[in-house]
Amino acid sequence: MGFRNVIITQHSKLSYSNNAMIVQNKDGINQIPLVDMDILLISTTQAVITSALVSKLAESGIKVIFTDNKNEPVTETVNYYPNNRSLDTYLQQYEWNDHVKEILWTKIVRSKIINQIKVLKNYQIDCQDLKIELDKLEINDMTNREAVVARKYFEKLFGNKYSRKDFTPMNAALNYGYSILLSAVNKEIVSAGYVTYLGIHHQSQENMFNFGSDLMESFRPVVDYWLADKNFLEFTPDIKYGLVDLLNLEIKYNKKQMLLKNAITKYVRDVIEYLNQETVEFDMEVEFTNEVPNNAINDNI
Repeated sequence: MGFRNVIITQHSKLSYSNNAMIVQNKDGINQIPLVDMDILLISTTQAVITSALVSKLAESGIKVIFTDNKNEPVTETVNYYPNNRSLDTYLQQYEWNDHVKEILWTKIVRSKIINQIKVLKNYQIDCQDLKIELDKLEINDMTNREAVVARKYFEKLFGNKYSRKDFTPMNAALNYGYSILLSAVNKEIVSAGYVTYLGIHHQSQENMFNFGSDLMESFRPVVDYWLADKNFLEFTPDIKYGLVDLLNLEIKYNKKQMLLKNAITKYVRDVIEYLNQETVEFDMEVEFTNEVPNNAINDNI
């Protein structure tokens, strides 16, 4: 796994040569070894990328995310044939036990609500009513506590007049951060040999990332946590870079300190083992330990 998240922000030509990505722009030529790369975010519509580079990025397991003319993520690369994917794996995923999936979804919702409560506590915001809603959680979240808690949670975190439906810089930042998070989860699902469109709860025929949408829920509050103390009137590049580099945020996952991206890797593997009934129980406890600087950038070109 690489350690560099590379962001392309200006008119550039991206090509491949000698196990490296070659970036040509007005500032000159940069060469980045593929072995160093984890994610490539093309945050401009003015970049040209060669098919040879796309092929080599896929072979190296490097996720590529493309943005639209508003610089919001709109699509990403998903490898068709990872080395460990087989018909047996497809059938295994398709036949996952419904009751096990319901229990897992309940665990995910519980984990998400607990993490939302931790975010509010971090900012010294009263969260007693969220704890009450958590106690009402039923198997498979039949009463939709997730949605009830989300409405209360965002109003507490961002103000009573806040709505996730409004077109605001904060909502744009949240959506951007969630997209990066989803891409990281999708990458781990594919790397493990499974498909992203067969979900355990999300079942939309128009969403090819149903499984990723399921699994990312536990980690959404990490994005909220980082953005909550950022006072900004515009969705600036610094905020975008910080959201990309959130994958390098140090957290505690099941009592062990690690980077968020490594926690996601462990979490996806744990979930798949549970769904395959290779393990009877597993935890998904997240603790926030520190914060990424506002200008946290691995590579910005």
